[in-house]
Amino acid sequence: MSVSTAKRFTIAEYHRLAELGFFEEDDRVELIKGEIVQMAAKGTAHSTFNRRLLRELSTLLGNRATLQSQDPVVISTNSEPEPDIAILQNRDDDYLSAHPSPLDVLLVIEIADSSVNYDQKVKLPLYAEAGISNYWIFNLAENCLESYSEPYQDLQDKFGYRRKLIVLPNETVTLPDFPDLSLYLSKVFPKITHQN
Repeated sequence: MSVSTAKRFTIAEYHRLAELGFFEEDDRVELIKGEIVQMAAKGTAHSTFNRRLLRELSTLLGNRATLQSQDPVVISTNSEPEPDIAILQNRDDDYLSAHPSPLDVLLVIEIADSSVNYDQKVKLPLYAEAGISNYWIFNLAENCLESYSEPYQDLQDKFGYRRKLIVLPNETVTLPDFPDLSLYLSKVFPKITHQN
């Protein structure tokens, strides 16, 4: 009996498929450990949160760092996730010569409603293995920010983050690498109105 395995793609093969028109213009896919993964559809809460967060981060950072939204970060030869937001070091060519790599990333952010489990179980170890020092999940289901830092590898070769901090919507959080900049989460979390 023969066992078949799924084809794993390199980033070069993945880009070639895109050039050949294998993906539709509206396809939301990313390459994770060689697999082409369909990204979850974005609801209005996700999109609104993303816009609000981008606006606040742009105001805070000015031109001290580069912001990108839903664009690739090259993790390895077979992973090119597209995080909701990434804060990158400024580069003279503004990343024209190549997509950012983990060395360029100051903070990677995922906004999660239906994708919380995926962002915690798949994306978190991927970013930790790449050595990305700070990873945030804005958990819309639990109405909080999960802030992860200090990537590590355990004795079973699994990757994760040593520190996890839960930040509530009425609190502030300091931006990694910018100790003078604080994000007020009340400015990005939607106000919940209670119906009587």
